[in-house]
Amino acid sequence: MIDRKLTGQPPRLSLPRGTVDTQTHLFLPGFPAEDGGPGLPLDPLPTPEMYKQVMAWLGIDRVVVTQANAHQAQNASLLACLDQMGDLARGVAVITGSETEKEIEALSAKGIVGARIMDLPGGATGLEALADVDATAHAANWMMAVQFDGSTLPDRLDQLSSLKSRWVLDHHAKIFEGATQAHLDAIKRLLDGGNMWFKFAGCYESSREGGPEFSDIAKVAKAVVEYAPERVIWGTNWPHNLAQKTEDYPDDGALLDTVLSWVPDTALQQVLVDNPQELYGFPTWAEEGRA
Repeated sequence: MIDRKLTGQPPRLSLPRGTVDTQTHLFLPGFPAEDGGPGLPLDPLPTPEMYKQVMAWLGIDRVVVTQANAHQAQNASLLACLDQMGDLARGVAVITGSETEKEIEALSAKGIVGARIMDLPGGATGLEALADVDATAHAANWMMAVQFDGSTLPDRLDQLSSLKSRWVLDHHAKIFEGATQAHLDAIKRLLDGGNMWFKFAGCYESSREGGPEFSDIAKVAKAVVEYAPERVIWGTNWPHNLAQKTEDYPDDGALLDTVLSWVPDTALQQVLVDNPQELYGFPTWAEEGRA
């Protein structure tokens, strides 16, 4: 059991209308964990209804739900969660690249707009399938969320530069061994390619210096958003599945304030609304009649 904080002191930062949380995992009863994954999160199961409370607390209007490692390549739970969340949600599924056009069309019709590459323990589809998944995603006009040990990033430039899809370098690039100038140069080169976005999410997963400031991650984040604010997005990483004890569970309001303090005020609208709208295919807030 773990006590997930669903409400609390409002963040100091007031999010702009139309803000998109681009990194969550949601679950529903009745969908068991698949072999090869890390298992379901600790009870209580973090459901769409629980996450809606977090949205109300933080001021989030829209969300991207990413297929959880626990369910590997079985996307049924993700689709059920998208159905519960409705039009304010989009999904990033796990595929292998061998799917038929009809199978991809069926996923698209249910709100899937992207494919996940997770080349870390427990991931379902790794970098060995990157080219095949890229081809399928590009044909479907999907994006890709790509996560791996970013310590190897400078050595993967040719592989990543060849991608045809729009794609996200996930979780602050997850440079476990600590970012060097070579890593930052590699990120900037990929940003210059015009089809990569950089996601601020889960800073605690790769920070060597730790909270509450996560200053090593902040240094890279500030450099990236200064260089290319039009290529940065943000997510809560709810429900923080790496936390195994209540005392280790982050306060989402405080974490939001910390991470978004790395974004200049002049870039907040871009990072929180405009960029994810473009990348994930949301209508503008005005088009939804909510301006």
